[in-house]
Amino acid sequence: MPDRTLPTPLPRPARVAAAAMTRRWPLPPATHGVRVLRGVDVPMRDGTALRADVYLPASAGPHPTVLLRSPYGRGLGFALSMTVPYAERGYAVVVQSVRGTFGSGGEFSPVVNEEHDGQDTVAWLRGQEWFDGRLATLGPSYLGYTQWALALDPPPELKAMVLHIGPHDLAQAGLIDGAFQLTNLAIWTELVAHQERVSFLRGMYRLMTAERRLAPHLGELPLQGLAERFGGMPAPWFDEWLAHPDLSDAYWDRYRATPAVHSSTVPTLLVGGWQDWFVEQTLYQYAVLRDRGVEVGLTLGPWAHLTIDAAVTTPESLAWLSTHLPVDGAPPQPERTARVRVHVSGARTWRTMPDWPPATTDRAWYLAAGGRLDDDVPAGPQEPTTFTYDPMDPTPSVGGRVLAASAGQRDNRELEARDDVRTFTTAPLRTPVELLGGARVRLFHESDNPYADVFVRLCDVDPSGRSVNVTDRLVRLDPAPGEEPAAGERTVETTLPDTAHRFKAGHRIRLQVSGGAHPRYARNLGTGEPPGEGTRGVPVNHRICTGGASPSSVTLPAGSS
Repeated sequence: MPDRTLPTPLPRPARVAAAAMTRRWPLPPATHGVRVLRGVDVPMRDGTALRADVYLPASAGPHPTVLLRSPYGRGLGFALSMTVPYAERGYAVVVQSVRGTFGSGGEFSPVVNEEHDGQDTVAWLRGQEWFDGRLATLGPSYLGYTQWALALDPPPELKAMVLHIGPHDLAQAGLIDGAFQLTNLAIWTELVAHQERVSFLRGMYRLMTAERRLAPHLGELPLQGLAERFGGMPAPWFDEWLAHPDLSDAYWDRYRATPAVHSSTVPTLLVGGWQDWFVEQTLYQYAVLRDRGVEVGLTLGPWAHLTIDAAVTTPESLAWLSTHLPVDGAPPQPERTARVRVHVSGARTWRTMPDWPPATTDRAWYLAAGGRLDDDVPAGPQEPTTFTYDPMDPTPSVGGRVLAASAGQRDNRELEARDDVRTFTTAPLRTPVELLGGARVRLFHESDNPYADVFVRLCDVDPSGRSVNVTDRLVRLDPAPGEEPAAGERTVETTLPDTAHRFKAGHRIRLQVSGGAHPRYARNLGTGEPPGEGTRGVPVNHRICTGGASPSSVTLPAGSS
């Protein structure tokens, strides 16, 4: 049996893959070979041991250290791009499996143990001869949350954080506008339930096909018990989350590391995607850190959660570390030239900016009869636009911010041809319009059922008629707890998630309106029943009023084009 206390050379396939990454990505030259300590036990305060692998530069230490805490295993298939490029350039890299996963003791419960387990891991690091007393954290998604959990009480060794597509508030991330994000949470739950039973490649295949495989389950009612129907390891959190739809419920406190965003002074690089599940959390983190004077960088690409491009993020992450956690003797790297770097979809170009959002000028269009978006308010009241949403034949979701291979910008023409979807479209643009920030939608809306949703989406329509989604939001109109249900007229006002998009000359801007987007969001059954318990649905008749005293509109913060 190999001695796990002695480092072993990096396997040849990993060395070959690392060399290929260096050639493909704009990385500085590797300066070190890499050795690996595998299966190291890290003691926690309650006697539980968490398993970790340590990637060490093949040179005399000690070294500045990068910590990744993950529920997704430590195999090279997952860890290679987040370990070897850093170890080859002088960093010790620790990849730890969080409690209850991949050989680590205890029971996995999403995020609730990460604060204390992270602190105990740093306490263990202090006793390692290869640790030079300087620490950074790194990683995407769940690994981003573990960083915020550690920053709730940041250890003095923590000098930098690099978060890719990571949340700080699992409640807000999972229940945007009060609607349960069914596709995202179901796919993630099914992934975690099976990940230790299949190989990495098989797991990736399952993840990329999850939306299709799970579709029959996501159409079943009631939603409670859905995780058991997936099979795999137990996932009790799914039904628990369904049973707590109120974000103000104290139940959710243990799923939040929000105080860290408001107290941390650690230099932080934030990387997100315009079509990412957590983009709004990334932007919130940036704004709070910036306003508090914390050194922060922001990169936002065209990516969805599963398509973040390591060829962009790895060089930027290494550059951030070289500034805030420099390796002794390493050649200096150029500092970040601008605080913000964003990809402008439509124009397919990257742009640097001193801040986000940039200075813009509001430009409004008004909903009008015949499915038009007009520059001026229609004169006098007009015949309302109507549609019916039937929760037992729900309006389907297309693309957008989902944890699936179908995420991102997609052709919406088939969706827009449905009877339960309405669109409002400008004339072809004479000059380009750039959306830089959050578009605002105002609808004068009526429904005959107080339990209803409105899904609004902004699309870019090219000269061929192809309608591609840019940004969207679902708004739940249900009465608040204790409020008397009442149907009728209301004003629906919402700001869509920020984005950077160029509508080219000759293209048209389209506002799409419907009563849901299933299975991305759990359908509103129209009955007021708890979201996990309902088994029947009641249709909702929607009316959108335009013109006169009811000027429904969409307003874009437009940059100079």
